[in-house]
Amino acid sequence: MMNGKTDVHPDLVLQTLLAKSGRSSRRANLMKIHELCRMEQETGSCDFSLPNMGRLAEAAGILKGRILYNAQSADYKVLLQTWEAYAGPASPKSPSPLASHQYLRRIEDPALRSIVQAIIAERDKLKAQLSVLKANTQVIVDRRPQGATLAVSPGSPPVAVLALSAQLTLSEREALQKSISPEYLEERGLQEGSHGEIVNHQGRVLFEVGFARAIRKVLLD
Repeated sequence: MMNGKTDVHPDLVLQTLLAKSGRSSRRANLMKIHELCRMEQETGSCDFSLPNMGRLAEAAGILKGRILYNAQSADYKVLLQTWEAYAGPASPKSPSPLASHQYLRRIEDPALRSIVQAIIAERDKLKAQLSVLKANTQVIVDRRPQGATLAVSPGSPPVAVLALSAQLTLSEREALQKSISPEYLEERGLQEGSHGEIVNHQGRVLFEVGFARAIRKVLLD
């Protein structure tokens, strides 16, 4: 792949490639790969390498990633190289974020993203507290109405713990319920998969396996 940066816009290169491409299927795929590169740049990523774009193209149902390595796929490689040169060198990769934070980046609605972020933070806090309790005491949990639990340890007074779902406001609960409702997803061209993943109309996974189930567990906890 190329190094450095150029002012040649990929749109111009695409038109040249389309003009010399004989097959309609090849032209269609070139346009899809071009749009995929545009989306990749808009996310702030400059990784137009064959492995990364092959994975994205396969996930989007455009073509098998291994096809990009074929000698007959020179046009695709030229297009990717043009995008790489136009976008400039890729920024150094930061450490891989936690899966929960990957979900957050995919939530476009700021209000919903804020709610889910608060839930994740509270979950992490409770998990840390639970780890401390497990390490130091034998805890007996007595579930109570209204989402309250009673944590009891020898030599210490009982501690009432309010379930995470009980801490949600009505608007927060409704926002989470709406985010995974079939009607809401259908309006946006999305649907829930058989394992709780959220996919678009092309079958591309936007929220990983267990996403919808995790939200339901929070609501039912």
